[in-house]
Amino acid sequence: MALKYEKSCGALVFRQDPRTGRMYILMIRHKHGGHRSFPKGHVEAGETEHQTAIREVEEETAVKIRITSDFCEKVHYSPMPGVQKEVVYFMAMTDQRATHPHDGEIADVEWVPLDNAERSLTHENDKIVLRAAMKALKETMV
Repeated sequence: MALKYEKSCGALVFRQDPRTGRMYILMIRHKHGGHRSFPKGHVEAGETEHQTAIREVEEETAVKIRITSDFCEKVHYSPMPGVQKEVVYFMAMTDQRATHPHDGEIADVEWVPLDNAERSLTHENDKIVLRAAMKALKETMV
């Protein structure tokens, strides 16, 4: 059996409340299994990784983003036997508070306070990416 390779791109999207200064991160909750993660999706023909991440975040959450740094974190895993998947994550910002979950696989879109973010995630891969993004975010804010 030939191994199938899939590639997706997404973003860790941050928003700062202008009144309180509190930071939030955008998460999606999946209908199947109810786990939380970051918006991402498959690369389409002719797209760059950045274009895919921007499109997928908007498709899944209705949030328009801007990629704000050269942060890039890659995750590899096998979602099912015979399939190898690579997900490329970027870091992005938005001022947009309103969200709307995409019909289909997404149950909800949530702005999670940054201090609650890691414990809100289900998968260890997502926690590792979040820790790397938090480190990069702190370095840019110094």
